[in-house]
Amino acid sequence: MEFGDLIKGAEAEGKEKHVPVIEIDKGHRKEDVDIVRVIVGKEVPHPNTMEHHIAWIELYGVKKEGQVVYLGRAAFAPTYTNPNARFQVNVEEFKAFCALAYCNIHGLWQNSIEME
Repeated sequence: MEFGDLIKGAEAEGKEKHVPVIEIDKGHRKEDVDIVRVIVGKEVPHPNTMEHHIAWIELYGVKKEGQVVYLGRAAFAPTYTNPNARFQVNVEEFKAFCALAYCNIHGLWQNSIEME
């Protein structure tokens, strides 16, 4: 088994509650600050109970020359927090972003976007 076999994406669920949504907010209130938001359950809220919750989100960037950079992780406490993370990133240095989200019942989910 390959590690990639463990990761699910939109094709496994469509627009359901596990696939992380990545949004770029260029120049968020300042010209030199970009925000990359990763949201799980944007269209359909994901359950947030002790028994079923999103435990964490990770964000990776792919630089223009192809190097993969780990940009950060946000961990969430069940029942108290929602799986919505914001990362301040210099977006101009990257050609793509990839997010991973971990559901304690349904496993690891991914999504990615390419910059224009």
